[in-house]
Amino acid sequence: MIVRELLLAIGISLKTSGLAALIASLLAVPAALFLAGREFRGKRALLLVNQTWMAAPTVVIGLLFYFLLSRSGPLGRFGLLYTQAAMTIGQVFLILPLITGFSYTALRQVDRRARLTALALGASRRQASWVVLREARFALLVAVLAGFARAISEVGIAMMLGGNIRNATRNITTAIALETAKGEFTNGVILGGILLVITLGINILVQVGLRSRD
Repeated sequence: MIVRELLLAIGISLKTSGLAALIASLLAVPAALFLAGREFRGKRALLLVNQTWMAAPTVVIGLLFYFLLSRSGPLGRFGLLYTQAAMTIGQVFLILPLITGFSYTALRQVDRRARLTALALGASRRQASWVVLREARFALLVAVLAGFARAISEVGIAMMLGGNIRNATRNITTAIALETAKGEFTNGVILGGILLVITLGINILVQVGLRSRD
């Protein structure tokens, strides 16, 4: 595997997984804030669905979106299958329940008196919610980074929705699968090492964030 292809695969992984983590976070954090701050009928059912979704195999999510994005599927007219956009969409729905669950736990651990105190001092509901988010900001960062790490290390969705097209949708994990299938184990080990370095960097960021909070 030449250096240019290697760098391109790394760039595609960072781009699609980073965008997926951003989009999923914009959806998950407000949802978690809503769930953490309110009690209503059906809340337990929603949490149960989210927990079940967290355990869904990547191949199941990949198969679902393959059906939706294929030419015969309801979204086939958009021509998204075998593109980076399709990979991002699949990864969003892969990590959305993960970030939601972690964010919900983080927000629930914030002292409820923080919200009540803010409301008692005349803050609006939105301002009180912002106070809660600030109190849980480091734990929320951990949730987002965990989602990114999950997205960048998965292979099923990337393979099924991206097609592992050279210089287009081939990322680190699909390149590892390809090189290993070809018998190029050295290239596979190198790519695996790069992926481990990226995940190690994420873990270091998480630890630094937790220490700064303490």
